Amino acid sequence: MTKANYSLRLQPSLKAAAERLAQADGTSLNQFINIAVAEKLAALETEQFFKKRAQQGERGAFLAFLEGAGSAPPEEGDRLPPHD
Repeated sequence: MTKANYSLRLQPSLKAAAERLAQADGTSLNQFINIAVAEKLAALETEQFFKKRAQQGERGAFLAFLEGAGSAPPEEGDRLPPHD
């Protein structure tokens, strides 16, 4: 694996918070930032995947799928809590 160096300018408060959390996690600041960037990339790529996948959907096929789901009431513990 090749590595690239990048000079990162963080506000002092962000750097201090990241250092504190990295230390609590038992990792270096560098590793903490790498993980944070990887998590953000995964979230954005997942969002793009589902947007693209949704564009391929067909409303008729979705409604047919729902029709085949049956009409049995939810089992115990599967009900959504009431909301205000």
